[in-house]
Amino acid sequence: MEVLFVGTKSWWSRGDQRALELGCALALGLVGLFGVLLPLLGVVGVLDPITNRDVRLEGRAPAPHVTPGGDGPSVIGTDQAELVFAHPAFGQRLLLALPEIVSSVLLIVILGLLLRMARSLRGGEEFTTRNVRRLHAIAVTVFLMSVLAPLLDAVTTGLLLRGTGSEDLVPFSVTYSFPYLLLALLIAAVAEVFRRGARLRADTEGLV
Repeated sequence: MEVLFVGTKSWWSRGDQRALELGCALALGLVGLFGVLLPLLGVVGVLDPITNRDVRLEGRAPAPHVTPGGDGPSVIGTDQAELVFAHPAFGQRLLLALPEIVSSVLLIVILGLLLRMARSLRGGEEFTTRNVRRLHAIAVTVFLMSVLAPLLDAVTTGLLLRGTGSEDLVPFSVTYSFPYLLLALLIAAVAEVFRRGARLRADTEGLV
C-alpha cells in the first residue's frame, strides 16, 4: 500500500524572511544616520547643530532678553515654550544633542537584537536560549529608554539653564512614559514564552 504525505504550505515564506531582515537593517541604518551620526556632526561643528529644546515653564515667561548675536538662551513662550540658543558653544551643543543620541543608541541596540532574531528564523530556530537572552536584553533596553531618556532631558535642560538667569522659569521635572514601561513588561512576558518553548524543544530533542 502506498502512503502519500501531503505537506502544508508554511505561512512564512523566504520572501517574508528577507523583507523582515531588510526592514530591520534599514531601520538600523536610518537611526544610526539621523539619530547618532548627524547630531554628532552638529556637535563638532561640521553640520548645523541642534539649537533649541522644548521646555515647560513655571508661570509666565518674560519676553526674550538676549541681544542679537549673543550666546545665551532665549525662552520663547508662556507655557509650553522653546529654549533657543543663537550661537551655542560646544558644551551647549553636546547637551542639546545628548538625549537624542543616547535614545538613538539604545534603539540601535534593540534593532540589532531584533535583526539577529530575524536571522535565526532562517532555520526555524526561534525557540533558542540565545533568542531568550535577546528578548530579555530588549526588554531591559526598552525599560532604560523609558527611564533614561526623560531623566537625561531634564538634567541636560537644567545644565543648559545654569547661570543664565532663567533657571526659575523652567522647573526640574521628569515625565515617564507609561506605554514604554508596559511594552518592556510585555517583551519580558514574550521572553518567558520563548524560554518555555526552548525548554520544551530541548526536552523533545532529548526523547528522540
